[in-house]
Amino acid sequence: MKGRFIRVGLVTALPLVLAANANALDDSALRVAQAQAQDQREKPQQRRAQPAQERKTDPAAQRRQESTQGQKQPPRAPARQAQDQQRQRPSAQQQDQRQQRRENAQEQRQERRENVQERQQDQRQDRRESAQEQRQERRETVREKQQEQRQERRENVQDRRQDQRQERREDARDQRQDRRENAQERRQDQRENAQERRQEQRENAQDRRQDRREEARDRRQDRIDDIRRERRESREGNRVVIREPGRTIIREDGRTIIRHDEVERFRRFGGGDIRVERRGNETFAYIQRPGYRVVTVTGANGRLIRRVRRYPNGREVVIIDNRPRAGVGFFIDIAPPVIRIPRNRYIVEAAEAPPALLYETLAAPPVDSVDRAYALDEIRYNQNLRERMRRIDLDTVTFDTGSWEVTPEEAARLEPIAKAMLRATERDPQEVFLIEGHTDAVGDEVDNLSLSDRRAEAAAIVLTERYNVPPENLTTQGYGEQYLKVDTQDDERRNRRVTVRRITPLLAGKGEAPNTSGGG
Repeated sequence: MKGRFIRVGLVTALPLVLAANANALDDSALRVAQAQAQDQREKPQQRRAQPAQERKTDPAAQRRQESTQGQKQPPRAPARQAQDQQRQRPSAQQQDQRQQRRENAQEQRQERRENVQERQQDQRQDRRESAQEQRQERRETVREKQQEQRQERRENVQDRRQDQRQERREDARDQRQDRRENAQERRQDQRENAQERRQEQRENAQDRRQDRREEARDRRQDRIDDIRRERRESREGNRVVIREPGRTIIREDGRTIIRHDEVERFRRFGGGDIRVERRGNETFAYIQRPGYRVVTVTGANGRLIRRVRRYPNGREVVIIDNRPRAGVGFFIDIAPPVIRIPRNRYIVEAAEAPPALLYETLAAPPVDSVDRAYALDEIRYNQNLRERMRRIDLDTVTFDTGSWEVTPEEAARLEPIAKAMLRATERDPQEVFLIEGHTDAVGDEVDNLSLSDRRAEAAAIVLTERYNVPPENLTTQGYGEQYLKVDTQDDERRNRRVTVRRITPLLAGKGEAPNTSGGG
């Protein structure tokens, strides 16, 4: 390949070299002709200007003359001789000129040779540089190709590696996805199994609860049936009296009321510290409490007459005086109160009320004026009188149908009420709170009346046994289905409830309506 490029270069440069040499020869011949013509023009002038004496003393001429004298020449005419001499004289100059021309031609040839050499050297240099550039270009081309090949190989390797990594990632992703799906399936199976177990447990629990409820309902029904079997109904004048264990139900003049044994509740937590004695038609029950004794006096029919707190120093504090007022029965005609406070403060829902509002309700004065002291039975059996005091609906305690049991969960919800009561009795030990029991409208009226009275007593027992509210500061009364919270004849749990209200101002006859001008 290299030799071919050199031959191509020589063939290309040869016409240029020949043309350059021809031009140089033409220039040299032209200069020689110009120099000869110049010499021909200058020779006659030089001969005319040269003095004759110089021609006589010209050493060259003398030598030519001497050289010719020794030769035998035919005799010439003087004019001929003069012309010969004249022709022989300038031959030396011509020789010098020829010598000069030879030197000039030699210099020109030398110059031309040098120029040719320089041109050849330049051409060789150009060829070398061109060849070097070509070699450099070929090397660069080769390097670029090699670099491209290497780059391509690297890219191919990178692509293969990238593809391999991508494949590995995809495989790993697929494996992870498979593991996740398997794990999800296992978790789903576990959840479904757990859900099935929970569902089964719930169903079993529901079945057990249903069985317990049915058993409890059966027990409640059995107890109600027992109470029904033990009831004895009699007529006393214009009254119908129904007696059952611990309670007496009286129907008179279209009203139905219930009375219960006031001492029975104390026996649950009095233990052996209860002493009972009869004095004529009255029964005295002495219940020992920490630091004092409670004396409860009941009549022949078990109606509460009086309850006092007796201290060791002999001082007595009357808590409840239920003796009938002269000429006044227990059923009185009294106008309903005028409510001047917001309803949510007059009837407080225990589930939503803060402790401060509970205490305020159990320490508040009447909402309307109280003209005198009233007996406990007057308060129990007259709604318009009771409604002069604010009340708390214990919606945290509701009862199953036919039941008067307070569950442990419901007993725990009585704690805010118990704290408010304890705070009020600490302020005034003579405070009395009436706990009222209610039922829904389902069932027999007599059964509901008995059931509601037992519910009120059950709530009072929990307040004393669990939270130490003094039992003498509590009294209970059942009202059956007379005062429904939700006006419906259906089974409604919100109607199976108890309420609490302070009745101390009604017992003492000390209470004036607070100044609530401008109130809602």
